[in-house]
Amino acid sequence: MTIPALRLGTAWARICGLMDEAAETFVRTSFSSVVRDNWDMAVGLMDSAGRQVAQSSRSVPSFVGTMPRTLAAMLERIPAARLSPGDVLISNDGYLGTGHLNDITMIRPLFRSGRIAAWIGSTFHCTDIGGAPSVEARDSWEEGLTIPVARILRAGEENEDVVAFLEANLRMPEEALGDIRAQFAMYDQAAPRLFRILEEEGIPDLDALAADIFGRSERAMRAAIAAVPDGEVTDEVTADGFDHPVTIRLRLAIQGDSITLDFSGTDPQIARPVNSPLNFSRAYSNYAVKCAFDPATPNNDGSFRPITLIAPEGCIVNPRRPAPVWGRHLTGHYLPMLVLAALGRLIPDRVIAESGSPLWNVYFTGEHADGRRYTRMFFMNGGHGAAASHDGPSCLSFPSNVATQPVEQFENAVPMLITQKSLIPGSGGDGARRGGLGQRLSFEVVGGKPVTATYRHERVQHPPRGLLGGGAGRGGRDLVNGKPVPAKARIVLQPGDVIAFETPGGGGFGDPRERSAEDRARDAAEGYV
Repeated sequence: MTIPALRLGTAWARICGLMDEAAETFVRTSFSSVVRDNWDMAVGLMDSAGRQVAQSSRSVPSFVGTMPRTLAAMLERIPAARLSPGDVLISNDGYLGTGHLNDITMIRPLFRSGRIAAWIGSTFHCTDIGGAPSVEARDSWEEGLTIPVARILRAGEENEDVVAFLEANLRMPEEALGDIRAQFAMYDQAAPRLFRILEEEGIPDLDALAADIFGRSERAMRAAIAAVPDGEVTDEVTADGFDHPVTIRLRLAIQGDSITLDFSGTDPQIARPVNSPLNFSRAYSNYAVKCAFDPATPNNDGSFRPITLIAPEGCIVNPRRPAPVWGRHLTGHYLPMLVLAALGRLIPDRVIAESGSPLWNVYFTGEHADGRRYTRMFFMNGGHGAAASHDGPSCLSFPSNVATQPVEQFENAVPMLITQKSLIPGSGGDGARRGGLGQRLSFEVVGGKPVTATYRHERVQHPPRGLLGGGAGRGGRDLVNGKPVPAKARIVLQPGDVIAFETPGGGGFGDPRERSAEDRARDAAEGYV
């Protein structure tokens, strides 16, 4: 079926809007701050073959294009022919989903006229997933509860066995199950609206619309790649690692209207929880290419067809099970910056210098005065890398795209007080355009019981690099009561203790000698230096 361009555009916009509306429904009915405040989630729509048609626009890049691969793995366990209307599949297997156990993926088949006409899915971060988050985990079994592929809804009714299994393994089951049930409500709302949109636009089924969307998106991406001369560049980045640094290597090649990202030569996986499963590595690699070449087209299967990713099995960006993966972002978040650094030699006007990421966060666990247990995570952003056209913003999340939780809400949930949240002058890299500043956050234990802080941070030994002559940003630091502590640790804090985090600054862009006197004066006046 050929869909007229105007009708296609209208229907496509309405489908994308439906995904954003569904995401808003999830956020507004969620129980956890990580969904409600941080937006660490995504909603996606797939055609009958399981190919991604649309995804909520306010989603973290960790989930770009992952649901179709998760669905394919789910259907190996429970074939589509065995599914019924109202069924919902669930799993958090890091090697099938988005890279670690904290991300739970659920997918529901949407039936029409007795057959599966589409799939709607969602992924969200669950702060407490059993076990104990540990920087010392040596395999994936130490990292918490793995939910195998199962039906959490059967014909619209909760599977009591799966729910009981979750309740018995989580410290805060009401929060996790609240988020899960919020997604059930979201599916119920979105499904009839999808079919109503198709009817109103005169389109017989989603597959007809999807085929056109895929073709146009693929052509747009190929045209953008073809506009850049053929070439091959290599680059590598060094991560702090654990006992020794880890090197990630990239060969980026543009040939005609396709691009290849080859991570051959990257260091092998290690027995620490920083390995990045292939789905996560692919999501962040594709994200960088999409940002540089075709940022305006909504994410869908067609956009990523011109991209070939090579990552040898057993390396740190494509580990073999059971390598531990809890902190997979400590490796995966380097990939978009590595891709953009390589592209900087080909299309410098479309890239940024390295940012103060991988994302920094901290888990606080303990007991309230009345004995109730809590597990809370707090995200902290470093400085953004500078670009050819502008300085890098300070404390902006890249590449994770998570929002920041309000201080007051965090303090209301845990017996801790944030005593400082300030920019760090001079932490951004110098250049024709300066990198954004990092920030300092201090947390004081104000309750009468100990608090366990678990964190794993990068860019302490190897700060964010500048690009095309720009200077590096300042590296990060972790301190307890003013004394430096390891950047990957699990520490028990006593009442009155203060733990502080200084996030890295972003890299500068271009030769510092090209920065104008006017910009230098403003840097000094605004406290950037």
